[in-house]
Amino acid sequence: MSFKSIFKNFTGSIVLLGLSNFGLAADFAVNPDTIVVKSTKDFEINGKGSAINWTDTDWIILPQRKINTVKSETKVKILYSGTGIYFLFECEDRKITATMNSDFMDLWKEDVVEVFLQTDANVPLYFEYEISPLNYELPILISNENKDLVRWQPFHYDSDRQTRQFTHINGGEKKSNDSITSWTAEFFIPYKLLRPLNNINPVKGSRWKINMYRVDYDNGMEFWAWKLTNGSFHEFEKFGTMKFE
Repeated sequence: MSFKSIFKNFTGSIVLLGLSNFGLAADFAVNPDTIVVKSTKDFEINGKGSAINWTDTDWIILPQRKINTVKSETKVKILYSGTGIYFLFECEDRKITATMNSDFMDLWKEDVVEVFLQTDANVPLYFEYEISPLNYELPILISNENKDLVRWQPFHYDSDRQTRQFTHINGGEKKSNDSITSWTAEFFIPYKLLRPLNNINPVKGSRWKINMYRVDYDNGMEFWAWKLTNGSFHEFEKFGTMKFE
């Protein structure tokens, strides 16, 4: 997603917050640019993160990079299986600032969480996934050669390539502008959806580049980012590393 339009009226400085090591894998404390992802058997998801599989891994805290009102926590868990990769986001929030009612819309202009996966660090191609609190998704492949962004959406989005995604609202209802306390997004990305990227079937020791974001619009734009980029979320050179355990 480009910051050009959403930051055109913003001239203030970005507040950088310290990155807590609480809840992170031991390797992360040694190397803050690397996430260690554990393997799991495939499991069912429901948007609440209630599957016992999630107890096998720790939370990753996303630093809040811009604060307009109060600090809110955003955290993520990741697991991988033989068929795909699982994500669980938990987002403290006060209101659902989202109105879009269809997949493949410009979801980044409203409340959203985002994942960027670059499976081959030597090639400027990566997968971007966005999901709104209303459970609408945007899965796209992106070519980013010399900052020239070209986006591709799935065609014939067949069942064996489709994601599985659910959201859950706490303290309110899943509707636009409702007051809430938090929302969760739980989703599964099958490796088949990542074709034709390279290195899309990870095994123990495999490494991908990754970044994760959340954007919230309750009081202007606030955002959280695991690895900080400047000007655009698409600065893949600044992504961190995901190591498959």
